Amino acid sequence: MANIRSAEKQRRQAETHKERNRAGKSRLRTALKKSRTAVAEGTSDDKTLSTAFSEIDKAAKRGVIKKNTANRYKARLAASKKRAAK
Repeated sequence: MANIRSAEKQRRQAETHKERNRAGKSRLRTALKKSRTAVAEGTSDDKTLSTAFSEIDKAAKRGVIKKNTANRYKARLAASKKRAAK
């Protein structure tokens, strides 16, 4: 338990940030899973990938994931769609 007011405030802030990051990460994982299964099943369209790309960009902008990680996710999704189209 924190004895100093600033430490107590930091604990509250950390809890808020943790909840926000957890929710953002969950949304990101869900979008990735939906787009990956759509590509694997061959039912992916541009809207599905666009939604996934949007969620990836939002997560990177909010600091849930790093910028390079976001770019890697998008590149792999695009490549898998391109492979599936052949």
